[in-house]
Amino acid sequence: MARNATARRPPVRRSPAKAAARAAAAQHLPQASWISAARPRTLPLAIAPIALGTGAAVAGGGSKHLWLALLCLAVSLLLQIGVNFANDYSDGVRGTDRYRVGPPRLTASGRVAPRAVLTVALTCFGLAAAAGIVIVVVTQVWWLLAVGAAAILAAWFYTGGKRPYGYAGFGEIAVFLFFGVAATAGTTFVLIGFVTAESWFCSVAIGCIACAVLVVNNLRDIDQDAAAGKRTLSVRIGARGSRILFGILMLVPYLVVGYLTLFYPAASLVFLTVLLAGPAVLITATAKTSRELVLALSLTGISALVYGLGLAAALALPL
Repeated sequence: MARNATARRPPVRRSPAKAAARAAAAQHLPQASWISAARPRTLPLAIAPIALGTGAAVAGGGSKHLWLALLCLAVSLLLQIGVNFANDYSDGVRGTDRYRVGPPRLTASGRVAPRAVLTVALTCFGLAAAAGIVIVVVTQVWWLLAVGAAAILAAWFYTGGKRPYGYAGFGEIAVFLFFGVAATAGTTFVLIGFVTAESWFCSVAIGCIACAVLVVNNLRDIDQDAAAGKRTLSVRIGARGSRILFGILMLVPYLVVGYLTLFYPAASLVFLTVLLAGPAVLITATAKTSRELVLALSLTGISALVYGLGLAAALALPL
């Protein structure tokens, strides 16, 4: 009787969307690695603001402790890598990455234990904190500890915790504040003890580019995020709104360059980065496939790096 009952049991129905996502993940399984989990495309967003903050500091009178810029860079890079692994862990254990159609993350792929990914994320945060403490000890500006703590908490709760703010559409705000304002203006303050007007302008410019990277990334995943219940800004405003927002965010940095050119003629050379940013905007506006948006994402990241290094050089070494 039991055997017959088992034989007559109706088959379990599975969601076609979930099945397709799992099949795609299985197809790309060999691509999951520690290097891809670190998301190298995002690292320019950690380098550019430090370069800009340093360039603004030199323009503001220079510093006897420019080596502190290297510690600022270490903090920025470690936070960026840490948040990438934290996202891998949190999205994986939450089940969000089951809907991914691209290369799988470490946690979701099952190739690495979630605890190992979490350990790497926490190690990066710990190293960033250590570098930050050295900066605080050297500068004797103790309230910077609060800024560093806020940055680490923001990195974790982007996708971690019971109510991650990245799932509610506030990721762009955090990116603008921490990888734009805090990183750029903070570097200038660490080096010379105050924030110049150039630093504020640069922080807005690179903050907008950083937000643009997140927008095009979320536009690529808009359908999967919606299916997973992840209400990113792109999910909230839709694909058309995301494309328009991306274009606006990529325009602002060049308005900043136009203004700074009045005082630093060498900054006009930064307009050459339009050769990278322009195609990224065009591709994002017309993309039909995720592969095209990945290309736009790469171009935006590269343009952020070249823009940051170029404008920093223009500020530090005016004609």
